[in-house]
Amino acid sequence: MTPTSATAASELPRVHRFLSDFSRRQAARTVDFPGAFAVLDDAYRHSRGNNHVLVDGAVDPEALPGYVEEALAHLPYRFSYVLDETVAAACRAPMERAGYRHAATVLMAHTGPAPEHGGAREVDFDELREPVAASWPRFAPQAPPEHIRDLVERRVARRRGADDVRFFAAHTPAGEVAAWVDLYMDPATGVAQIEDLVTVEAHLGRGYAGRVLDTALRVASDAGCSTRFLTAFAEDWPRHWYGRKGFTAIGSVARFERV
Repeated sequence: MTPTSATAASELPRVHRFLSDFSRRQAARTVDFPGAFAVLDDAYRHSRGNNHVLVDGAVDPEALPGYVEEALAHLPYRFSYVLDETVAAACRAPMERAGYRHAATVLMAHTGPAPEHGGAREVDFDELREPVAASWPRFAPQAPPEHIRDLVERRVARRRGADDVRFFAAHTPAGEVAAWVDLYMDPATGVAQIEDLVTVEAHLGRGYAGRVLDTALRVASDAGCSTRFLTAFAEDWPRHWYGRKGFTAIGSVARFERV
């Protein structure tokens, strides 16, 4: 077994459990299906991260389109994640026949030693609200204001997702927020997720992203989280930057969407 496959074999089940538990905990309500469940939150109805079906077991691939339809019939989109790659491969044909597009999110575990603290500081969501809102049109230029509102405010729900949820920001010499990141930790199981690392466009290329990432990794390590992971879109460049920062791809999560 190669080092990469050994890492995946040991880390992937822990990461899957964390993602499943986080989804359940942050949801306003859930609906269970055989091998899957829906997470729902009317407060953020435009956020797919808060309204989707998550497959975390041995689902019947032919039944999955019906589960998503039943759970999300009140919304203008249909969205599902499938954690296990083998299950996702079996689900792909039935979902595509039902009109879904398939994409993949890469799961990356930090395999290097934890870096020194990057100097970013923990902040309240109130401090991040304005810069997060200002950043979203860059990533979703067609999103109307009500969509942006949900994508920003959903961080409130994330507080429920893990035992220890923190937000970190790096600041310019003038005190302006230049970059931020979320850290979700479950010290009892030793797992931490790093999520939504963003740099303000005007401050790209100045090391702020590295500072917040290093801070999150060090805090997670000091909390006893030996499994530290993040997600990255398979087709985007940040996954290569994460690779240079000590992260290794250990698997992927399938995404199925229909609008």
